[in-house]
Amino acid sequence: MIGLAPMRWWHIACLLPIESDLFGAEGWPAGVFWSELAEYASRHYLVATERRGGEVIGEVIDVVGYGGLSTYGTESYIQTLGVRRDRHGAGIGRALLAALLGQADERGATTVALEVRADNAVAQRLYAAHGFEPVGLRSGYYQPSGTDAVVMVRRAN
Repeated sequence: MIGLAPMRWWHIACLLPIESDLFGAEGWPAGVFWSELAEYASRHYLVATERRGGEVIGEVIDVVGYGGLSTYGTESYIQTLGVRRDRHGAGIGRALLAALLGQADERGATTVALEVRADNAVAQRLYAAHGFEPVGLRSGYYQPSGTDAVVMVRRAN
């Protein structure tokens, strides 16, 4: 069973292998996650967890995804979103994104923006399904690969 919970410092070590696998040299190091969590007034970070094992005693909870949002006034920004590869297609990214967008709405955001790799059509379709539209391109945005980023924005109705 998948559950969403606020990200805490102890989740960072669990999500770093996912971050590294998904984003390689362009992934965030632990210090960036620590810094983001320290900005609690303007940030909202979640982890998606999955329970493993049938007994309460000794039960293991795996981090299978994570996402983060920053909000300043009426503008929010999806900082990051990642799901463990073996759980792709299970609706975890969709659940995380919906929860982050709900938080943006609660905080009064009228726009939510993000950057997504130009070569990540799956993520672009996920964002489009949640009302995001492409509004620009950041050439060479992701380093060190030099991959372009598509800027997408969702505006409140």
